[in-house]
Amino acid sequence: MAQIGFLPDTVRPSDIDETPLTGEAPRDYCRRIAREKAVATNIAEGEVALCGDTTVAVGRRILGKPNGRDEAARFLRLLSGRRHRVITAIAVKHTEGILERDVQSHVRFKALSAGEIDAYLETGDWVGKAGGYAIQGPASAFVPWMSGSYSAIVGLPLAETYALLTSLGIPCFGETA
Repeated sequence: MAQIGFLPDTVRPSDIDETPLTGEAPRDYCRRIAREKAVATNIAEGEVALCGDTTVAVGRRILGKPNGRDEAARFLRLLSGRRHRVITAIAVKHTEGILERDVQSHVRFKALSAGEIDAYLETGDWVGKAGGYAIQGPASAFVPWMSGSYSAIVGLPLAETYALLTSLGIPCFGETA
């Protein structure tokens, strides 16, 4: 947020069920979760809440945050040598409603050896990461190609976030309201 000139007052995690619905497409899932987080966040008059979600998709398969090392290894084996989508949705709740955007990017992983997967898992960088990796960390060595928004792949589409927040008149870069 500071990179695009905004300093949040607080961080309030939303407590929602992030289980995909049966047959739910990855983009629909990601948009729904960001929106549900916004709906679940209480704001006072004049406050704005920025909520988001990122998911990794291989075809229609949603790869969320792995539930342990074994699942992270399965995710990495699935991503190895192929292209996948990273979908990030944001929802900005304000006193008059919710503004939403989503960004879809594509990432290709190189073919990974068992040793590379094990070494990456040892870093612990996969914990809490959609698809079991973070492009801004050690897994960057596995990505010879990407298309779309790097910041969205990291987890927050900066251009879209900036556009939504400034459209609401929220000051940035030290401006005053």
